[in-house]
Amino acid sequence: MAEHHLPGEPPVPLTLRRSARARRISLRISSLDGRVTLTLPAGLPERTALAFAEEKADWIRSHLEKHPEALEAAFGAVLPIDGQDRVIEPAPGRRIQLDAGRIAVPGDNPGRPLQRYLKELARNRLAEASDFYAARLGKGYSRLTLRDTRSRWGSCTADGGLMYSWRLILAPPAVLRYVAAHEVAHLQEMNHSQAFWDTVERLHGRYQAPRAWLRENGASLHRYRFGD
Repeated sequence: MAEHHLPGEPPVPLTLRRSARARRISLRISSLDGRVTLTLPAGLPERTALAFAEEKADWIRSHLEKHPEALEAAFGAVLPIDGQDRVIEPAPGRRIQLDAGRIAVPGDNPGRPLQRYLKELARNRLAEASDFYAARLGKGYSRLTLRDTRSRWGSCTADGGLMYSWRLILAPPAVLRYVAAHEVAHLQEMNHSQAFWDTVERLHGRYQAPRAWLRENGASLHRYRFGD
């Protein structure tokens, strides 16, 4: 894939992707992070695709206005952890320190160390919640894995494997617990039938508020970049 920019202020990054199956140029704007991707047939010149993007410039910019701007996890930036805003600050020692209103990170570049810390924190919280709901359900799970998924917050495999997005640690704790209850409920109901939702409510209690929070705010959790 090649990186280009749509002219203007500010310039818009464009990702050009070639596909042997494409018969015409297609344009996609990610609903999660606002990434603009042009897919073009194998033999089409790049300049043709870029001209196509310039013709669609007003449409692209109007859609991007609806997406939160990407934010690098650098010193001075504000990052939500457990749904609470924390200012990223330099740490005086060698360990990451999480306090009310701040998170202190050692070293000159906080992105990668902070991401590792958040993944471990997410694993601990999600394992604790999954264990709790699995015990309540009376069924065990086979494994727990974390990914940076953009299409779903969690999943459950037929053999009892639970997968979660580690970015749930950025959401309020009630949201993280709801997702854990949702995926654990799939250990019994591998569908989204009424029986499934009844199981979620039996495990978690009323789930409408955290589910609505994810629909309304979940995409914003993907705006944070950690140098990757």
